[in-house]
Amino acid sequence: MYRRCGYKMIFPVAVLLASTFVGRAYPKDTYKLKPGGEIRICLECHTDFRAILNRPFIHTPVKLGKCSECHNPHTSSHGKLLFADPKRICTKCHEAITPKKAKSNHKVVSEGDCTKCHDPHGGNLKYLLTKTAGQLCLDCHKNFGGPASKIKFKHDPVEKTCLNCHNPHASQKFEFLLKEGVPSLCVKCHRPNTPAFARQHLNYPVEKSRCTGCHNAHGSDKPAILYDSVHRPMADKNCTQCHFEPTSGSPFKTKRVGFELCRGCHSSMINEAFAKNRIHWPLLDKVGCLNCHAPHASPQKGLLNDSMLRVCDRCHADTIARQKTSVTKHAPVFNGECMSCHTPHASNETLLFNKTNMIEICGTCHEWQKHVSHPLGEKVLDPRNKSLRVDCGACHRAHGTENKNMLTFATVSTLCTQCHEKYKR
Repeated sequence: MYRRCGYKMIFPVAVLLASTFVGRAYPKDTYKLKPGGEIRICLECHTDFRAILNRPFIHTPVKLGKCSECHNPHTSSHGKLLFADPKRICTKCHEAITPKKAKSNHKVVSEGDCTKCHDPHGGNLKYLLTKTAGQLCLDCHKNFGGPASKIKFKHDPVEKTCLNCHNPHASQKFEFLLKEGVPSLCVKCHRPNTPAFARQHLNYPVEKSRCTGCHNAHGSDKPAILYDSVHRPMADKNCTQCHFEPTSGSPFKTKRVGFELCRGCHSSMINEAFAKNRIHWPLLDKVGCLNCHAPHASPQKGLLNDSMLRVCDRCHADTIARQKTSVTKHAPVFNGECMSCHTPHASNETLLFNKTNMIEICGTCHEWQKHVSHPLGEKVLDPRNKSLRVDCGACHRAHGTENKNMLTFATVSTLCTQCHEKYKR
């Protein structure tokens, strides 16, 4: 394998070259091959690769016969003899594909999974795509596939390709990978200066408002692709119930603010909430109900302005975040079913519980009497704090812990001896 020369050992040239260049692209003419020699040598073994070279779209390094732009011919720390991490190798040449400090990035791009969409050697589609853009999107965004095909009212740009509105890699200035913001993106197709447009929107100057506050850009079962849940005044085209006339100086201004705006229709709910001992604070500020609910239409039940998990996360981010590190996931929290335990508006119970005590709440899902005989209830005082009663929360944390079964301590013995000190060792 080697020969001695004085006190030095000289390794074969191939081994030296491999150790020198592993992990990076090779300088020009490293191997001193004849023109075209590199690809010719590779094809002697990789005969099936010839079919790829006949495809209409070829990756530039392949077209130039530069296999070593991506692969190390001798040895590598990465699969397929790639000279760099497969999730970072593309950015060696395509660094500008995602702008710095982009407003939104496509997750698959951020994770470096370029081959989920592109063939690294050659393809039958432009940009080396492995499928058409629409088909590729639906591979991951399945909720826009099957369900979208069954909706009654489809949005024409979506039917053609997602790339009408979205950038596939990143968006410099806009959320959701949008090419432009709303409404500037929408008015490219929908002309707000036409009589029909004005009539549909009751002469309100909506061309300056956010269209996606009412319309589902991907399609809907409601006419005019409105979201599935539509606020009654809007469904009845009775905008002046909440807003001033479209000819006024402030057509979008509401006639009242906070919960007072909603009291006219939802008086029973608001009166019931204010009769409780504890009120959820978002109900009381100047934004009121709109902290959690959409005023016009929403894809969520109850006109929530987002999924319940995200709505609650805006204020209770620390509580929601516990699920990420919790060993045992608590289904109501993990699935965003906060109302399984809490009431959203007001309650007579602490922490806005929807039942009189924690034992009763937990008992709706857990048959706790089958796995514990420990005394629980109002008559059982917690020895650590005489003002508290022993309930499920004495040993478990409903939003999760770093311990199994959401226990407050790592081992059962450590947990039990918090109260039963005489058994400490």
